[in-house]
Amino acid sequence: MAAEKPTPPFDTFVFDVDGTLLDTLDDLVVLTNDALAEFNLPPRAREEINSYVGNGVKALMYQAVPEGTPQAVAEACLARWKENYGTYPNNLTKPYPGIPALLAELRRRGCKLGVLSNKFDGGVQFIMNKCLPDAVDVQHGEGGPQNFPRKPDPTGLLATIEELGSTPARTVYIGDSPGDIHVARNAGCYAVGVDWGYHDPADFAAEGWEPDLLVSDPKQILVLAPEV
Repeated sequence: MAAEKPTPPFDTFVFDVDGTLLDTLDDLVVLTNDALAEFNLPPRAREEINSYVGNGVKALMYQAVPEGTPQAVAEACLARWKENYGTYPNNLTKPYPGIPALLAELRRRGCKLGVLSNKFDGGVQFIMNKCLPDAVDVQHGEGGPQNFPRKPDPTGLLATIEELGSTPARTVYIGDSPGDIHVARNAGCYAVGVDWGYHDPADFAAEGWEPDLLVSDPKQILVLAPEV
């Protein structure tokens, strides 16, 4: 018998980062092409790099290098990308319109807020602290001290929910990709898809992971939160 789907109101909201809270693509293009150039590899178009986002930087870099690139070179590109990230200012990244107001309103209503991303954990800490400082209660990426596996494995999401003192039945997970809906289902959470990120909204149905709610404006998420 299938588990009963969680129903609103919810008091816990956990978000993906790239394509959901923050528009990071322009900086990802610069970082990726700079790493490729250092190894005399051809650059990738913005649209190509857009299609690589969502499964972590390793997947991004392994797709960005030309087919047939030796693994040692791909690994060196990945290492250089991460090294560059530590000094690159990421000045092109910004919250999507309405996101700071949404987070502030959810907090005003007493909700617990978290982040779980497939971005490497150091990148999550850096970019959240730069662009949305103190906006959420906990923030985690791939790896990190807890060594969370990538979504759609639910380990990181379940641990984040526990850290927030909540349960899956009280939690909404919000993201822009079918993988985000997949992890929400795996964890037993309510799943929200956003249409302003790096994935075509048609991808949800095409990959068999339709959200419980698809939104085109951050304010629409507030219908799931308690009224105050």
